[in-house]
Amino acid sequence: MTDHASTDASETAAPADTRGRVAELRAIREEAWAGPSERATAAQHGKGKLTARERIALLLDEGSFREVGVLRRHRASGFGLEAKRPYTDGVVTGWGTVHGRTVFVYAHDFRIFGGALGEAHAAKIHKIMDMALAAGAPLVSLNDGAGARIQEGVSALAGYGGIFQRNTRASGVIPQISVMLGPCAGGAAYSPALTDFVFMVRETAQMFITGPDVVQAVTGAQVTQNGLGGAEVHAGTSGVAHFAYDDEETCLEEVRYLLTLLPSNNRENPPVVASKDPADRRCEALVDLVPVDGNRPYDMRAVIEELVDDGEFLEVHERWAGNIICALARLDGQAVGVVANQPQSLAGVLDISASEKAARFVQMCDAFNIPIVTLLDVPGFLPGVDQEHGGIIRHGAKLLYAYCNATVPRISLVLRKAYGGAYIVMDSQSIGADVTLAWPTNEIAVMGAEGAANVIFRRQIAAAEDPEAMRARMVKEYRTELMHPYYAAERGLVDDVIEPAETREVLIGALAMLRNKHADLPARKHGNPPQ
Repeated sequence: MTDHASTDASETAAPADTRGRVAELRAIREEAWAGPSERATAAQHGKGKLTARERIALLLDEGSFREVGVLRRHRASGFGLEAKRPYTDGVVTGWGTVHGRTVFVYAHDFRIFGGALGEAHAAKIHKIMDMALAAGAPLVSLNDGAGARIQEGVSALAGYGGIFQRNTRASGVIPQISVMLGPCAGGAAYSPALTDFVFMVRETAQMFITGPDVVQAVTGAQVTQNGLGGAEVHAGTSGVAHFAYDDEETCLEEVRYLLTLLPSNNRENPPVVASKDPADRRCEALVDLVPVDGNRPYDMRAVIEELVDDGEFLEVHERWAGNIICALARLDGQAVGVVANQPQSLAGVLDISASEKAARFVQMCDAFNIPIVTLLDVPGFLPGVDQEHGGIIRHGAKLLYAYCNATVPRISLVLRKAYGGAYIVMDSQSIGADVTLAWPTNEIAVMGAEGAANVIFRRQIAAAEDPEAMRARMVKEYRTELMHPYYAAERGLVDDVIEPAETREVLIGALAMLRNKHADLPARKHGNPPQ
């Protein structure tokens, strides 16, 4: 068989009995399942890539896949298309289960037309997206395609419009996960950007609007495909990709794990898993993990690991905006989203990228009924001309809006410092956190003691015989009067000051209390969040 060719059943004599018809059906299905040719399959494997069906087999539970549209073929003509009408038209669609729960999937078959999208190809994707939304089940796309099928012209482009419309309609209703396993160029890149999570495989996956040739023609810059839109770029620089892995097997296994932390749709809660990690386990290590000195860094990941069930969590956007951590984990078996400043990176300040990263994560958790635990150790917003001109006000407001708009259970904990507007933005009690806690090492204030003393006592310091000694005395006085650990608790700004070792037990108890929380937003078509 030649590439992209297929037997046309209409050109052969029809079998005379049912058994013959069944045999004919089996032969056609086997042809569709096999793909265009062994040579095309070998070429796919030679690039270090699996076929569409091999990928689906890794994603779904064994034997659970039910295909839709296996016999679909295009009806286009011209440019030789009428002689190439392979079954499936280059995309495999259907549903199955992941850990026993229904999941819908479509996978581009790069062996057929390079996985390019044509009218019939798009219609199959539209169908499976509609089915996922109607069934209230997650949708996973396995992307490996060359963009629109040029031979079909605007009909192919219109197919993308239908996908984008359905991505938007399903947003916040069912989890949508895009897995990038090959090229994704031009308008095709917008569908993954509309979904909840983007996974990429290093070296083999790329995403860009205009390719290296166009970039060089317009700007003169020479860049490779991976240098322009590879996994490392999108996971670490652009923030387009949430996860990046070295191989397809690991990538798809992590997709399966992510699905265990998400509900099937926005009307359900995430699955609860029985935990062997005691809810009342004391976390004595926390006492030494976080230094009292606010200028000393530490790894917030170690704090999260100590708190959550079995020390396991899935970090989202690990490589991008490292000064804030967003992670999915479990506390006493219940899925939670953790937002935490990372003192190891930029001292944990909020900047443009960190605000965008955390805002999107908070919105995702709120959409899918995942409680949010916020761990604060934040010295403020990052100062600088670049930040101000880049719109730190606008971008910081995204995080503020996301928290204020969230109706899921929200618990915040101040580990150490929480200064200025960044303290308010990071789910303070004043913007609606349900339970606010602090460790006895906390410092909640408008700014650090040194900065505050320089402002308040500027004249006294300048007039003193020994300005440095006066400054030190004023810093100590300000810290004693306004920054002691119980100042916020005395004024009701935090609900309780707790021992670090009892943090896990307190968090789990608060989550149990809030499990049936109900909050209504004002009647409106939708809000107008800062962009």
